[in-house]
Amino acid sequence: MSGEDLATDLAADLERIGEALERAKAALQRFTPGDVESRFKQGDDPVTEADTTIDTLLRELLPRDGEGWLSEETRDDHSRLGRRRVWVVDPLDGTREFVTGIPEWCVSVGLVVDGEPVAGGLLNPATGETILGARGLGVTLNGQPARVSARPSLAGATVLASRSEVKRGEWQGYREELFAIRPTGSVAYKLGLVAAGRADATWTLTPKHEWDVAAGVALVLAAGGAIVTGAPAETRFNRETPKLSRLIAAPPGLLPEIEAEIARRG
Repeated sequence: MSGEDLATDLAADLERIGEALERAKAALQRFTPGDVESRFKQGDDPVTEADTTIDTLLRELLPRDGEGWLSEETRDDHSRLGRRRVWVVDPLDGTREFVTGIPEWCVSVGLVVDGEPVAGGLLNPATGETILGARGLGVTLNGQPARVSARPSLAGATVLASRSEVKRGEWQGYREELFAIRPTGSVAYKLGLVAAGRADATWTLTPKHEWDVAAGVALVLAAGGAIVTGAPAETRFNRETPKLSRLIAAPPGLLPEIEAEIARRG
């Protein structure tokens, strides 16, 4: 397939993602963040009716014949492993924030083709943000072109950190006099903000599932950013065990300083 044909296909995929997110936005209107019932799937991982409602809706709208599906809220039967095109979805990333009324959650839709995250879309109804993008087509925030930050160094940067990780003390020891650490829920939302240039970088040393990050990784790469994972094999998505051991997202020029800062902290 030529680059022009691929771009045409991805443009159609982006349109499908955008339409699905609009449908999800409408479906979420009957739920009130901060005033929803939740239960726990395992440990302290909450799930709500909104999660399962959006999961069902997206599964009806997105996959077509021959396409695979991987979602946090759908039992994985591994049939996706034989598919070239796989939708990797978190119907509601940041459920803890959704339940408590913190506006840091989103619907996350990623498309993986031959193991590569190539297109993605994020919807945060609480803030009115929709971020869409694909390889070779760039990224938009609410329809306006966006890209990763042009900040040349970590000095003065805004780094988004997991609210849970900060609470557990996992961000102690970083040089807050050098850069600002902003606790933020939803790893997908954090990646989207980096892709749109609303923050300079984000990283986590805690394992994440592919459904947490597929859309955001596609967006960061489409916006001119760079992604670092814990192992070379983790750059390929739609793996049998869909988990990454760590993740860094930032403009390429910031990566050496970020890696040095992580190593310095130990």
